[in-house]
Amino acid sequence: MGRASSAPVLLDFRGAAFHLDGMADDLLSSVKRSFNRVLPAAWRSDTPVVPVVRLSGAIGMPGLLRPSLTLATAARPLAKAFAVKRAPAVALVINSPGGSPVQSHLIHQRIRALAIETDKHVFAFVEDVAASGGYMLACAADEIICDPSSILGSIGVISAGFGFEGLIEKMGIERRVHTAGTRKGMLDPFQKEDPADVERLEAIQREIHASFVALVKARRGDALSGDDETLFSGEFWAGTQALGLGLADGMGDLRSVLRARYGANVRTPLVQAGGLFGRRGGVLLEQGLGAGVGAGLADGLLSAAEDRSLWSRYGR
Repeated sequence: MGRASSAPVLLDFRGAAFHLDGMADDLLSSVKRSFNRVLPAAWRSDTPVVPVVRLSGAIGMPGLLRPSLTLATAARPLAKAFAVKRAPAVALVINSPGGSPVQSHLIHQRIRALAIETDKHVFAFVEDVAASGGYMLACAADEIICDPSSILGSIGVISAGFGFEGLIEKMGIERRVHTAGTRKGMLDPFQKEDPADVERLEAIQREIHASFVALVKARRGDALSGDDETLFSGEFWAGTQALGLGLADGMGDLRSVLRARYGANVRTPLVQAGGLFGRRGGVLLEQGLGAGVGAGLADGLLSAAEDRSLWSRYGR
């Protein structure tokens, strides 16, 4: 009899404990809601947040006084953005005519790795241009959003330069080149082109192009609606055409798209690398302004010209 009468008492006790636990949870939730109402929006835990990272400029083409887009400069802001635990997504704002295929691929890989590790959705918002390597960056996103006048595409590989052999001959300049390795001087701009050198360069370009095509197909999948000859010819298109070819998923701007997706209170903080002058400023301070400007002026001018030529291809 004693054992039979003790069981209900034990059950009642557990039920009461469970009921008290439930009351405590309700009380805690009520306190959180009240606390959130008096906090600034930036501090509220119930306000959706989508960090924004800008990826702008020519890729892998540093100059003395202009920014460069490389994995080294992009890694920190990307890591900070994806580290925001309560953010359901990360937004990339892309404005790049391309550049180094290696740096483009490295940044692309880093974005995908972080997205998988943190299980976050990735948006790419194209501003003026996402072409060549810039489009490779956009392909790291789960959705590509552009403006009707944005330029997208240019899925190809290019190598351009000048030939000066006739010029130096007219100026009476003798070209002296000494190498260890029969192909070390290939594609020297001060010598006539060797067909074998050109063939070797084109073989490398085909290999890089094939990797680029495979990446776009893997990321865009069935969204692509154009034929391979058109899509991967190196041609580029305005946003409306790109959307029709499956190179983009929609039209819009960052604010309107994110507000429609996550509500009018969504916060979109811009995440940038730290430092007053940034990485480029550190280089100037290390070299000294006089030494940096004097030694790097020619390189800076050539880099700026190359950068400008990339943008000009797309009417920008």
